[in-house]
Amino acid sequence: MAPSGERVSLGQLTKMSTDDGAEEINREAGQRYIAIKYSVRGRDLGSTVEEAISKVNRSVQLPAGYHLEWAGEYESQKRANKRMALVVPITVLVIFLILYTMFRSTKWAVLILVSVVMASIGGPLALFLTHTNFSVSSAVGFLALFGVSVETGVIMIEFINQLRSRRKGMEVSSYEHIVEAAVEGAVMRLRPVMMTMLVATLGLLPAALSHAIGSDSQRPFAIVIVGGLLANLVIGVFLLPTLYVWIAREDDVLPPAEMSEDF
Repeated sequence: MAPSGERVSLGQLTKMSTDDGAEEINREAGQRYIAIKYSVRGRDLGSTVEEAISKVNRSVQLPAGYHLEWAGEYESQKRANKRMALVVPITVLVIFLILYTMFRSTKWAVLILVSVVMASIGGPLALFLTHTNFSVSSAVGFLALFGVSVETGVIMIEFINQLRSRRKGMEVSSYEHIVEAAVEGAVMRLRPVMMTMLVATLGLLPAALSHAIGSDSQRPFAIVIVGGLLANLVIGVFLLPTLYVWIAREDDVLPPAEMSEDF
């Protein structure tokens, strides 16, 4: 209505049309933004987004004043990967220092770390067999697997060293003495090692087999640990004593013979 009281149609003041446009205007940090969302199925998030970034950069020319930011879960994964790149070396270093303090020998500490790395092969193999993509959750599972694998190595090496220490001085060749201690240690430590592996494996098996809502975050974690523990059981009982025999020498640093053979 005009100031004089006359009625004025809207068509006299403006032109009206129906066009496609944004339903709402979003702002963040004082700037407008348009959120484009999509989900990833059947592939890992990292490689999918990297491929999308490459294709968009080649094919899309943005107007002046516009820029792209790849955020969301991808951004969170990138931050987590940077943290893992720092956490993993520190974790391995701390484990090595603890092992060295315990055994007073670089040889045994390195041997246990080598067995841990080899036992971790079971994690990627389990992810491959279950068609599960690598994620931050599975990376955390590898850190947890390191701890259990180190425990198995410590149990085995400590027991073999105790056997060698108790039998030191017997009338038998050095090589035969080492082989007998390694074989007996593997046989006698089979039960505690197997109990440790099976308890952890059976406890995480429901999570590894779950496909319910919310299982996407816990399933990769459980799959890595279950696969790694099964591999660690074989490596800890067979491969670790074999490596021990290869690198053991007569002048190795051994603990005092204070325990009985049934410990």
